[in-house]
Amino acid sequence: MASEDVKTGESAVSTIVNLAEEAKLAREGVKAPSYAVLSICKSLVAGGVAGGVSRTVVAPLERMKILLQVQNPHNIKYNGTIQGLKYIWRTEGLRGLFKGNGTNCARIVPNSAVKFFSYEQASKGILYFYREKTGNEDAQLTPLLRLGAGACAGIIAMSATYPMDMVRGRITVQTEKSPYQYRGMFHALSTVLREEGPRALYKGWLPSVIGVIPYVGLNFAVYESLKDWLIKARPFGLVEDSELSVTTRLACGAAAGTVGQTVAYPLDVIRRRMQMVGWKDASSVVTGDGRRKASVEYTGMVDAFRKTVRHEGFGALYKGLIPNSVKVVPSIAMAFVTYEVVKDILGVEIRISD
Repeated sequence: MASEDVKTGESAVSTIVNLAEEAKLAREGVKAPSYAVLSICKSLVAGGVAGGVSRTVVAPLERMKILLQVQNPHNIKYNGTIQGLKYIWRTEGLRGLFKGNGTNCARIVPNSAVKFFSYEQASKGILYFYREKTGNEDAQLTPLLRLGAGACAGIIAMSATYPMDMVRGRITVQTEKSPYQYRGMFHALSTVLREEGPRALYKGWLPSVIGVIPYVGLNFAVYESLKDWLIKARPFGLVEDSELSVTTRLACGAAAGTVGQTVAYPLDVIRRRMQMVGWKDASSVVTGDGRRKASVEYTGMVDAFRKTVRHEGFGALYKGLIPNSVKVVPSIAMAFVTYEVVKDILGVEIRISD
């Protein structure tokens, strides 16, 4: 009887413990989705703010870059960055310097939000499988794995917002003298859809996908790897209490932007030129051989590369590199730092490697 009482008592205790654990799990189950949604929203907001701020600051240089990329080499209006900016200021005023920035922000805010969020999620997923494969629970992301996570984030974000990027390119190159004016992003989207069909909204998508892999991938890989190295090595007294200053983080972002944009730039030029194809009213479109006013037709990415190099030389693949270099360094640096600062303010954990 005594043993039966003991067993009964143990069974009762076990039941109570199980019920308590189930209740705890139920409470956590109710709170978890709420917390997860809040964390996702904060991450998206931080990414969106980072994208909007960083692009608006360098909007004049962004427009100058695109104009240099697509202008007719036989009818040159822009001889360089400074001359081009002065010409825009003289002919179009302050608004001309920021033409297309509204559309760019409408694109870059969701793009940046999705990109940063996708990078964090991809990093967590890759780190989980990496630890499972190696059997090392303390394993951290290597630069190559960060490159893969960044590439995944770039492809997802770019594909999700590509139609807006396509019409933004067209709005940016039109001038006051253009025969036909897009009145804004939605008007441009509807016009292209009506006159050229839905496939036109994805012109230049393939070189964009190929270009975004080294560009975004290297941005994240170089930035995160530099930060980790500085925290571990502590060179020149740049790190205090395992924290990097804003200036140091800006420098890391600048280095990341320089490496990424230099590697991927030719693909960006080809993407822009493919986006102009089929737009009969483009104000400054590449003509290919310079003998006719009709814009050149590209049958694909390889054909665009071939015609650009044949008619204009290899250097044409780097048209607009100078304003882009001046733009991309502060832009990428500001995007990374703004993202981290906003997430700190919102109280979101940002370390992927922990």
